[in-house]
Amino acid sequence: MVQNYREHPAFDVIEPAIQRVPFVYCSPHSGCAYPASFLAASRLDHTNIRRSEDSFVDELFRSAPESGAPLLRAHFPRAFLDVNREPYELDQRMFREKLPPYVNARSLRVASGLGTVARIVADQEEIYAAPLEVSEVLERVESLYKPFHAELQRRINLTQLRFGRAILIDCHSMPSSVRGQDSRVRPDIVIGDRHGTSCDRALSDAAASAFEDIGFTVSRNRPYAGGFITEHYGRPDAGVHALQIEVNRGLYMNERKFERNAGFAALAGQIARFNAILMEFAASGFGPAALAAE
Repeated sequence: MVQNYREHPAFDVIEPAIQRVPFVYCSPHSGCAYPASFLAASRLDHTNIRRSEDSFVDELFRSAPESGAPLLRAHFPRAFLDVNREPYELDQRMFREKLPPYVNARSLRVASGLGTVARIVADQEEIYAAPLEVSEVLERVESLYKPFHAELQRRINLTQLRFGRAILIDCHSMPSSVRGQDSRVRPDIVIGDRHGTSCDRALSDAAASAFEDIGFTVSRNRPYAGGFITEHYGRPDAGVHALQIEVNRGLYMNERKFERNAGFAALAGQIARFNAILMEFAASGFGPAALAAE
């Protein structure tokens, strides 16, 4: 299956003309290049297989490179491989063979069916019609997961080397509602900082305030506090801050047809405004590094 990405890149980086700000943007779940062999192995049709996809999120944040920050985006879909997980969060129930001992088969994400290679898409629909080969799944990790994270780490390192700190913005979207749960309206935006551990609190506060000032309803860490990317890369004491942003899909797309709606262009403009506000805040200095410089 991984062979499909030899002609179409598995991921790429949208480069700024010059990186002018200490930001790196990442869109790990907006990929929609589904390998033909993966679709053939799935019990789902071409529409239902997309229910875990953060459709068009990379487009919503295209203003980041225009403002001087690189944007790393995956083209492979989350249903095929989820880089917002540990490299080996795998579910034994999906395989005939026994998984290697280093696999984390007991995480809460595996239990929910959403490991590195997911068992289900959103709405609890099973993806695969038959058990998988362990070797094929491990190849996905070697050929896609590890190179993606190597590039993300490289970008963070280069940014920190150049600016003295790095701010990672991990970009996602969320369903406007979840089947089987209560009907309360979800917020427009969820800011996740792993409950204050993945970035300086001042940065989280500034991000939430910026979205609120633009006119959005904002929640902090509920229902999403940040996944593996936010947790793994966020080291504020070492000068690397990671913040996850979830955008309500109802703001910009028809969730049933996977099409942009009339609000898409306006939302992209509002996100560009948010980026500018947050970048201006970061330029003013915050946290221990700013205090040490005074």
